[in-house]
Amino acid sequence: MIKAVIGLGNPGKKYENTRHNIGFMVVDVVAPILKCGKKKIEKCFSHIYICEDKDIILAKPQTFMNNSGVAVKNILEDYNLTPEEILVIYDDLDLPLGTVKLKKKGSSGGHRGVQSIIENIRTEEFPRIKVGIGRPPNKNQVVDYVLSPFSKEEEILVDKILQHTANCVVNVVKYGVDKSLNLCNKKIV
Repeated sequence: MIKAVIGLGNPGKKYENTRHNIGFMVVDVVAPILKCGKKKIEKCFSHIYICEDKDIILAKPQTFMNNSGVAVKNILEDYNLTPEEILVIYDDLDLPLGTVKLKKKGSSGGHRGVQSIIENIRTEEFPRIKVGIGRPPNKNQVVDYVLSPFSKEEEILVDKILQHTANCVVNVVKYGVDKSLNLCNKKIV
């Protein structure tokens, strides 16, 4: 069973509503659903939110995206968890905006935050939810694109994506990855 939900992103106001921070955004939507306190604990290089069900925590690593593995490794060690007991949520350039994909394991697919996790915990065997953000029209603008906010036109879709992904997280926490694949893997329109 999942014992830690970890949303990836970058800390600070500057990055708050950017595409790269969709993992943080999902954690913010999941927190009230799982009755996780607003009080955060600074631990494991992360903001940790303790839920009413003491068997689960929510986390937002504060190490910046490309060093997410440092925080995740500390969460595993401090909470005595295995990689199979975490659920990592992050943005994916290769999936169109509106696509949500739950996977039991896999490579980083070029995502530097996920690559950092794989390198630090020495396995690809951890569940994850990839939230599609699409690619920029110009391939040379990837950094600017992922660090930019969603457009006004995209915001309505993003709200639906966040709600769907939060429901997916709750389902995974309650029933496990295998029983949640059909519910989670969707194209939101």
